[in-house]
Amino acid sequence: MRKSCDVLIVGAGFFGAVIAERLAVDSGTKVCVIDTRHHIGGNCYSIVDPETSVECHRYGSHIFHTSNERCWDYVRRFTRFNGYRHVVHTKYRDQVYTMPINLGTINAFYGCNLKPRDVGAFIRQEVARAGIKHPANLEEKAISLIGWPLYEAFIKGYTLKQWETDPRQLSADIITRLPVRFDYNTRYFDDLYEGIPCDGYTRLFECMLDHPNIEVCLSTNFFNMGSRRKDYELIVYSGPMDQYFNYTEGRLDWRTIHFDVQRHDCPDYQGCSVMNYADSEIPFTRIHEFKHFHTERSRLQCTTTYTEYSLAAGPDSDLFYPVSTPRNLELLKKYQLLAKQEDRVIFGGRLGYYRYLDMDDTIVAALDCYEKEIRPRLIQRSK
Repeated sequence: MRKSCDVLIVGAGFFGAVIAERLAVDSGTKVCVIDTRHHIGGNCYSIVDPETSVECHRYGSHIFHTSNERCWDYVRRFTRFNGYRHVVHTKYRDQVYTMPINLGTINAFYGCNLKPRDVGAFIRQEVARAGIKHPANLEEKAISLIGWPLYEAFIKGYTLKQWETDPRQLSADIITRLPVRFDYNTRYFDDLYEGIPCDGYTRLFECMLDHPNIEVCLSTNFFNMGSRRKDYELIVYSGPMDQYFNYTEGRLDWRTIHFDVQRHDCPDYQGCSVMNYADSEIPFTRIHEFKHFHTERSRLQCTTTYTEYSLAAGPDSDLFYPVSTPRNLELLKKYQLLAKQEDRVIFGGRLGYYRYLDMDDTIVAALDCYEKEIRPRLIQRSK
């Protein structure tokens, strides 16, 4: 680890990698990027399964999608994207439906033949039956958007498994926008741009961090550095905010994920990249089959699947989803006040913000952080 570096970046995911790249290229600043894991890329890390040759997303499916031109132009400096368009199916009581809920889902579920001009009134009628005027929790919010039958089939059981909490105890903010389409459009995302990096996510990060001003140190714990932290003029910290302050105000709650990895001696196991399982009796939430992300690659005669289970995060767990309960939001405010007192430290990223961020949101947040916070500091220092 070079002591000549000016900036220490904690975390080699998108937030840290973008800021490292901007510092190195735009400002000519020497940076050191560290990560406790043995790899770069954070939760976007991809790896080729040695048994099947399928490139798998180690921490679950990551589909890049955005309508932000600035973000799209930036990320394409480091990779080409294929033409993948994400389609998700969900299994409920041994029947398979398309997600998000669209006209096909509604007609199949209710056994009817509604036309696009009819479905809006039909859903409003279902919502009116519930009589919810002022939704106070996730369950009421969802019912106020799609009615009780669709909520019970496609949202309730999945939510119970995802959060291990009664949906009536979860904030309505978690499901502020539940997409319902009045046509047969099966695309999961509506963004202008979408795809998977042609050479995988890990190669994307390698290209971002490939610069003589950037040093990368993996399997390196920020909290074991001791006095060496003082060698850096600035620290960009994208780890858990509560951990930085040694949990003095208490621990913020997270959800983690466990994957059961299986190989199958067949060209196609489930027919799509992601299959959700909505029944609460089925213990897992979804199955990922990564082979479907790269149809442009040569056809392999075997495949790999990851079956996903949602769990409460423990002290040593990988952290995936922040739990937005009133208790956690109050704790977050306390940590944010402490963070403002750290003159040499900038907090960011999904872990540092305690906020779920899509990949494009993370990239834009990092670009903004560099341009509005970090670059002005560098300019001031050089005067």
